[in-house]
Amino acid sequence: MITVAEARALLFDLVAPLPVETVPLLQANGRTLAREVTARRDQPPFDASSMDGYAVKATEAQKDSMFRVIGESAAGHGFAGSVKAGEAVRIFTGAPVPQGADFVVIQEDVSRNGDLITISDDPGTNDNIRRAGGDFRTGTAMAAPRRLRPQDIALLASMNIPFVPVTRKPVVALISTGDELVMPGETPGPDQIIASNTFGLKAMLDEAGAEARLLPIARDTHASLDTAFGLARGADLIVTIGGASVGDHDLVGQVAADLGMERSFYKIAMRPGKPLMAGRMGDAAMVGLPGNPVSAMVCGHLFLVPMIRAMLGLGTAVPDLHTARLTGALGPNGPRDHYMRAVVENGAARVFDNQDSALLGVLAVANALVVRPAGDNALPDGADVRYLPI
Repeated sequence: MITVAEARALLFDLVAPLPVETVPLLQANGRTLAREVTARRDQPPFDASSMDGYAVKATEAQKDSMFRVIGESAAGHGFAGSVKAGEAVRIFTGAPVPQGADFVVIQEDVSRNGDLITISDDPGTNDNIRRAGGDFRTGTAMAAPRRLRPQDIALLASMNIPFVPVTRKPVVALISTGDELVMPGETPGPDQIIASNTFGLKAMLDEAGAEARLLPIARDTHASLDTAFGLARGADLIVTIGGASVGDHDLVGQVAADLGMERSFYKIAMRPGKPLMAGRMGDAAMVGLPGNPVSAMVCGHLFLVPMIRAMLGLGTAVPDLHTARLTGALGPNGPRDHYMRAVVENGAARVFDNQDSALLGVLAVANALVVRPAGDNALPDGADVRYLPI
């Protein structure tokens, strides 16, 4: 068996960043920016008022000063003339500051009588003007790679960038295996269960930036598995769930080998998730996950999501572990790293008593995996533990 770190390194060797494609800005949220892009304009493109009020000369912006209103500047409709001494322009938020003016007196500090205004209160020292280019200038760069968020999309739009270079989404083929499985909504037989792993993994991988596809359940026969692998052709990553162990009905490894899979490793010194297999099948990376639902999901967090990030060009760094204070004692750990479902709140980690790898209900409540190194000593209440948020 190999360590988790060794497995990750071998898995990263199976993948590489995918090609770049260009998509409309409206389709770019959640995608990975592949190349640096630069602003095509200044923002704001002119000195703009940050308040409703009157634009005047700063040297005249004093209490009791009087001005003649000579026009109006509104958003999208600026004042074309120039402001001279003793003159003011009615101005609204976002409107261009007229030539000759360099101070906006807010309307609450002004009294008006026809075309005459008087500054009735101290206007203060804030000029209430957003300077041209105060947000960004032409040529300001958005660095890549980065996962684009809604605020990034807004910034790109403001930069006048209608099309965005992004890394192609990794296509992942998900194959559940086993005679015992039926799809949600079907009526299971007395010896059957509902297939859940592919649904959870699809949600996880789509959230990470992949395009995950659920293939039909492969039964425990060579022919059915061969058909499933055929349907997976064209994927960047093929993920099987179940059938990767060494039982009489665990045929995934054998069929994959018959189809030319070059195995990278089999079995990791961890729990849950020991019987994990990986290699290459033609142009695709292939990962065979264990069938227990918690094992599959934990392996998804630890291995599949980092692989997706690597394919998106986001590098091979893995999330840092956090530290929390243990609530309740834990006995000594065995010979494998143990990723224990837990709830971390206010810096305290409560590890669930039952860590059976079939209990999705426990996983759904958990928000962390407390990591126990192989051979870790017993831990008393209040000890520091390391954990991975999930």
